Amino acid sequence: MPKPAVALDLLLLPTWLVPVEPAGVVLKDHGLGIRDGCIVFIGPRAEALKCDAAQVRELPGMLLSPGLINAHGHAAMTLFRGLADDLPLMTWLEQHIWPAEAKWVDEDFVRDGTDLAIAEQIKGGITCFSDMYFYPKVASECVHDSGIRAQIAIPILDFPIPGAASADEAIRQGIELFGDLKHHPRIKVAFGPHAPYTVGDENLEKIRVIAEELDAAIHMHVHETAFEVQQAVDNTAERPMARLGRLGLLGPRFQAVHMTQISDEDQALLVESNCSVIHCPESNLKLASGFCPVERLWQAGVNVALGTDGAASNNDLDLLGETRTAALLAKAVAGSATALDAHRALRMATLNGARALGIEATVGSLEVGKAADLVAFDLSGLAQQPIYDPVSQLIYATGRDCVKHLWVGGKPLLEDGRLTRMDESSLIATAQAWGRRISGHNE
Repeated sequence: MPKPAVALDLLLLPTWLVPVEPAGVVLKDHGLGIRDGCIVFIGPRAEALKCDAAQVRELPGMLLSPGLINAHGHAAMTLFRGLADDLPLMTWLEQHIWPAEAKWVDEDFVRDGTDLAIAEQIKGGITCFSDMYFYPKVASECVHDSGIRAQIAIPILDFPIPGAASADEAIRQGIELFGDLKHHPRIKVAFGPHAPYTVGDENLEKIRVIAEELDAAIHMHVHETAFEVQQAVDNTAERPMARLGRLGLLGPRFQAVHMTQISDEDQALLVESNCSVIHCPESNLKLASGFCPVERLWQAGVNVALGTDGAASNNDLDLLGETRTAALLAKAVAGSATALDAHRALRMATLNGARALGIEATVGSLEVGKAADLVAFDLSGLAQQPIYDPVSQLIYATGRDCVKHLWVGGKPLLEDGRLTRMDESSLIATAQAWGRRISGHNE
């Protein structure tokens, strides 16, 4: 690649560079150049060193990859982390989480919980996340201030929720926020009907029409448990996916979260409509919700991305750990040791996530012209030696404590493991204060 005619803002020189696209490639001793927040150069180290650069950063022993994309979560639920563990989904929701939300969730809760989630995600190598929670405008302000990238999905249910007295009010707020943020460089607004069992046909049809008019995504929990699917079949003689197809919601902008129950007909609908599936393996394991057949979907051509879900049901926002779990679980579910290899698992956590959120033209891989959303993992430690395939070591032998640096749009949000724009000790103190209030131990 010819060297850029104009000086670089930053030249990064890692030991390994993993572009993700093309698939399966590892570039050793290459450099990556950034200007105006975008990748403008990728080439061998000798060529890179000929570039004029305002700053040159050596990254010895580090793997540089696209930033991880957490395609599903409920950010502010970090403040409910560990509140109601080891319970089945409906018990967990109806007897613990929904009452706690009714009592505690307000704008301050969402602001403090979202900031905590953003900081945790940045420290774990995540440059972009999807959020689906109450007071979405507040969450969008946290995203704006922090420098991270996000999709904000407007939660819509048939009953009142914190911040919206009705589905119509939630939809109105969503349209307004969409308009306010449509030119924002890092935030996209989507519509988030909660689940087939909490949103009726009338509201789903309204959401479909508005999403089509605005060219907005629809993000929804679908087929999360066998109980949900069976209840729908018993009540209506129709599986939820078939209903969503009949109502016209399925399509390339539809993000189906969980999908642990997939019949041949469900899979055919996913393929035909070009929906994305967002797999949340650890939350599904913890709530015993079931297993998404990732390898089967991948082989059928379905785009499968990864999410952590909320910290109340995971209990961390560790997408690197999630990727390892996804790779291991895919093998067990498929009964094949070759299912979801390490390189495809990394693709799932990066480019597939970008594709699910409709931002693959901007992020998800290291390519000239894309935004410089990058993460540097330190593979020089004891537990990563020796290194035969650095991507295998990243997925199977590395934890998020190895995340050293992170950039979004070329701006550093993490330097040597330290947050550059957020105060970690203040975030911890605020979270502890919420913990005392919620547990009733507020002195």
